[in-house]
Amino acid sequence: MNYRKLTPSMSVLLAFEAAARHESYTQAAQELHLSQSAVSRQVQTLEQQLGVALFRRVGRRVVLTDVGRRYYLELHDALGRIRSASLQAMSDQVTAGSLRLATLPTFGSTWLLPRLHDFYQAHPDVTLHIHSRIGKIDFALEPLDAVITVDVEPWPGLVSVRIAEEVLQAVYCPQQAVSTSLSPAWAYEQTLLTVTSHSQFWSRWFSRYQLDHRRMRLGPSFELTSHLLQAVRAQIGLGLVPLMLVQNELKRGELCALGEPITSGRAYYLVFPPHHASLPALQVFRAWIQQNQ
Repeated sequence: MNYRKLTPSMSVLLAFEAAARHESYTQAAQELHLSQSAVSRQVQTLEQQLGVALFRRVGRRVVLTDVGRRYYLELHDALGRIRSASLQAMSDQVTAGSLRLATLPTFGSTWLLPRLHDFYQAHPDVTLHIHSRIGKIDFALEPLDAVITVDVEPWPGLVSVRIAEEVLQAVYCPQQAVSTSLSPAWAYEQTLLTVTSHSQFWSRWFSRYQLDHRRMRLGPSFELTSHLLQAVRAQIGLGLVPLMLVQNELKRGELCALGEPITSGRAYYLVFPPHHASLPALQVFRAWIQQNQ
């Protein structure tokens, strides 16, 4: 077996990966700062080396063949690991232990950031670089080591470390009510605020208290839980939010709870690719967050 044939040059692979991702030589050329003809030649070189057609022409467009699509998916993940390893090596020149962590915006600002002082006191040699993200993460494209997310089940193909079950609490502004001993039926009179990603949870809350779903008064929805909480403080309506994100406000009396918490069926996870598991900073952070959830 000619191993050289099985190991195309990086310039050829980068040209193919960009062209396959966009299914466009023009966009790949713009991304790589090359001419369109240069990208085309690189792809042709790769096809000749492999002995297969990776693209086919459809009018003025290029479309991946079945073989080309399978090759792209494998290559996409491999290049992502190479980029991640390179970024980690570069960051290690600055600090002996750094972690590029993405987190849900409200979880980060409300739960994680207030606890960072304790983390740094226990681990002064680790530096956290924190980014806000919502939804799925493609670690092959994003320069991240791990992400904190909330979901119904672990993400396939990745290591998902369960942090805590998500428990939801209905909350309201104390100035909004004339009494502090309100029954769940008080929700009939209120506008129900929702987070776009889990607007269905009010139905579960109403079922928990055997309330009539037809009397739900659903109001504005928000992409971020922090924005919903601001609306609650502005006395716009009731919010159904993760309990762990409002515990301090409830203790201080800035918000009041209506009824008991309910489970959402989701959980918070620390998620990362398997090949990141050996990163020292990630190992430290993983142990810390499991102990402090």
